[in-house]
Amino acid sequence: MKKKNVFIVYCHPSEESFTRNVRDSFIQGLEAAGHSYELSDLYAMDFQSDMSKEEYTRDAFYHDIPVIGEDVKEEQEKINRADIIVFIYPVFWTDVPAKMKGWFDRVLSYNFAYGNKTMKMLDKVLILCTAGNKIWHLKRFGLLRSMKKIMLGDRFFNRAKKKDFVVFDGMAMSFPEHREKHWEIFKKKAYEIGKNL
Repeated sequence: MKKKNVFIVYCHPSEESFTRNVRDSFIQGLEAAGHSYELSDLYAMDFQSDMSKEEYTRDAFYHDIPVIGEDVKEEQEKINRADIIVFIYPVFWTDVPAKMKGWFDRVLSYNFAYGNKTMKMLDKVLILCTAGNKIWHLKRFGLLRSMKKIMLGDRFFNRAKKKDFVVFDGMAMSFPEHREKHWEIFKKKAYEIGKNL
């Protein structure tokens, strides 16, 4: 198996979260397979999620004048070093947490992700998200479809050759039996995904 360079964008406010366990298990799988990785832990980095007026003006009006902060440049360089990008996060109101949404707003900028594009075509984009609701609920109300459409259809529709979306569902405190039963099962699944990437 060819060794891959994986860029992980991780976002969760709590160090004790189940999502953190998914991240760590996934990384253990990567390491077992000999893959290399870079990690952006957006909360640990205190990543600035709000766009500046200058960034908005550049992107909204397609200005070629580069107004790129050093933090954004670093993230863009990580993308262009990677074969695969992986997003690990909890589902907040059918989307990513605000800090990760800001990452998309600022990092997938004009003349990087669109316009005179300098972003590479990735081999794969992978979503590993944890959800409080069970999968049947997300499907019944069309929420899972919406989540996939935004992450894979809008943010990465022509920016990756392959795409995959994995939900670790029913992990809310209101489902204690399901949560306890699936905690180790889901960690093993994350490990296997990393190992077999």
